[in-house]
Amino acid sequence: MPHVLVVDDDPAVLATLRSFLEAEHYSVTTVASGIHALQELQCRGRGLPDIVLLDLVMPELGGLETLERVRELAPSMKVVMLSEPERTAEVVQAIKMGAVDYLGKPVSHTELLSSVVLHTSTALNTRTGHRELVEELSPESFFLAASPSMFKVYDQLKRIAEVDVPVLVTGESGTGKEIACLLIHKHSARAQKKFLKVNCAAIPEDLLESELFGFEAGAFTGANHAKPGHFELCDRGTILLDEIAEMPPRLQAKLLQVLQEQKFFRLGSKSAVSVNVRILAATNVDIEDAIRQGKLRLDLYYRLNAFNLTLPPLRERREEVAPLFRHYMKRLAFAYKLPPRPLTESLVRACQQHMWPGNLRELHNFVKRYLVLGDEAAMVAELRPENGAADRVAITRAQTGRGLDLKNLVRGIKEEAEAEAIARALEEANWNRRRAADMLNISYKALIYKSRQYGILLPKVRTEEKVVRVSSDAV
Repeated sequence: MPHVLVVDDDPAVLATLRSFLEAEHYSVTTVASGIHALQELQCRGRGLPDIVLLDLVMPELGGLETLERVRELAPSMKVVMLSEPERTAEVVQAIKMGAVDYLGKPVSHTELLSSVVLHTSTALNTRTGHRELVEELSPESFFLAASPSMFKVYDQLKRIAEVDVPVLVTGESGTGKEIACLLIHKHSARAQKKFLKVNCAAIPEDLLESELFGFEAGAFTGANHAKPGHFELCDRGTILLDEIAEMPPRLQAKLLQVLQEQKFFRLGSKSAVSVNVRILAATNVDIEDAIRQGKLRLDLYYRLNAFNLTLPPLRERREEVAPLFRHYMKRLAFAYKLPPRPLTESLVRACQQHMWPGNLRELHNFVKRYLVLGDEAAMVAELRPENGAADRVAITRAQTGRGLDLKNLVRGIKEEAEAEAIARALEEANWNRRRAADMLNISYKALIYKSRQYGILLPKVRTEEKVVRVSSDAV
């Protein structure tokens, strides 16, 4: 249950906000002064609140002074200011000091709930009764967790954010590596500085060097004036080097210098440039293969790998498919100015059975098509289990992060044929697994194992599968 600390010198305000928030299933602590709020935050045995609602005008220790002390005690603490509308200048100052929002007095319950839900890291999904975490990172992106594995990832990301060292984020294409890096930046001491992403695979080698490190006038044909690179532009901020294994080895050596010494040379310059940048890296390739093939320098890997975080694919956290669908639908409907489409039971079932080889990116595009076309039957048909065999090849590509070699190709074709045969047998047997196993001449356990292996999720077990077989001798 999210914990809210309310700080206000007006007992009536404290009582009203406590009553409302507790009715919305929040744990609430109220204090009547900034001094008592700081004392509450220092009692770490009770744990820090998820959010602080802080009155701007209070006797003894004012709201701005309290906010400053709160930020010193807990730099990542989310603080929402409560203020009379006419105190605009002080509200602006509070936002500059790190407050995440402000609410005008008298506080609207609708606006209060919206702000608290938006800024608390966890909330109870009233639709399902399950714990669901949604954190906004930018107008276009958010982090969502509704599975044990992603709650663990969230906790790891927040801990990593506090330690100013390089991080290597791995995982299949579309699993949300950039989102994870945005979350690290947001919870770090560099949150107020720039976050910059560079796709190393999308920029040619010569251009990539000048983009990262900059150049002096006359460094090459067409360099008429000096230009700072991304590292200089991102000084005191965070830079994400996406698809790091695609960076040419020569540039990897130069990057290693930045990691070791926090300095580098612009193209055409003899003077070193010093920077203070946190480097995050991401890749979807197999790290061991990349090192073995010489695509990733071993010494660079060790430098980047102060922390290594692997994001699970969507097919391993299927309980998040429906929440993600709803959040994508809400945002896309707003962006396209269309009424949101419903997530029906049949569509939920089809989505949860699908293997999602493209992960979050594929789901996002699927929701976009459904919103625009509005044909639920066609969308369900698109996700039918017989299409899982083709998905398997796409997943193999995603897991390896490269084109299939001969060995992988043979294995992929074999698995594709197996998955297709299993899906067809299950359909012909009306999803009776024992009958399908008999048709395939394999054991029931083997069918269950292979169905799980290929992501072919089944409807509830039919009662006729539980019939005890008897031998002909007993008849």
